[in-house]
Amino acid sequence: MSVEPRIIHDNKTLFESFEELSAGDIVVGRVRLRPGEEHLLLDLVARGVVLFPAATAQLCSRSKVFQARLLGRFMIPGTAPVYDMHDMMRLVSEYGQQGVERVVCKLDRANGGLGVLLYSSIEEVYSQAVLGVLRFPFVAQPFQEECRDVRVVMLGDTVDAYQRYNPHNFRHNLHCGGTGSPWVLSAEQAGFCQKVMARAGFPYAHIDLLLSPAGDFRLTEINLRGGLRGARICQDDYDRAVEKIHAALVAGQLQRHGRQGAI
Repeated sequence: MSVEPRIIHDNKTLFESFEELSAGDIVVGRVRLRPGEEHLLLDLVARGVVLFPAATAQLCSRSKVFQARLLGRFMIPGTAPVYDMHDMMRLVSEYGQQGVERVVCKLDRANGGLGVLLYSSIEEVYSQAVLGVLRFPFVAQPFQEECRDVRVVMLGDTVDAYQRYNPHNFRHNLHCGGTGSPWVLSAEQAGFCQKVMARAGFPYAHIDLLLSPAGDFRLTEINLRGGLRGARICQDDYDRAVEKIHAALVAGQLQRHGRQGAI
């Protein structure tokens, strides 16, 4: 007789029963981890524990460097994770050949625009890295002029989007003083967001798009959660939508394996 899988919804229960979990057990919701504990997600996956959201989505939400490594093809051309001085030297040559001037760097775990840095050249970035001022790892990308910043909230059938704008700061985050206004997402933009989510295993997401004056758009960041200032959806409706998605994921997993599960 098969053992019904455990279904865990909170961190306290997760870590109290961590060593007892086995293949087929389910952990629902973002696992709260301290910096350096991310390897525990690998351990869970290696043991066959099912995570909703997927471990890749949870890691992407914690690390801008991992985002650039995994989703770089969706980002501004030239975007690169920089892990060490070897990457730094390679990027100096590449940006030099491409004629890249100003460069944006993103600190790995900073949010709300607080870890977004603007440099006048890749050589300035190199100097800061060599001197230990700019700590590895980080993300580097060419600076883009006069672009729109659009936040997209993808929650299953619910899609919300708004433009963030700050005329006095290239960081358009509302946390940095920007303002939000409704944005009508095109079918092409929505499809792009869905491809990004599928690649990294996001069942729902906050996605930031950078739109050029020519109409092109690229991914800048993605996260499982984020602020809702500027969005039309309220926090209660958002929380209910996330719970509904989690419930559907668990039900689908149990149905595929002909089980009911025990909370």
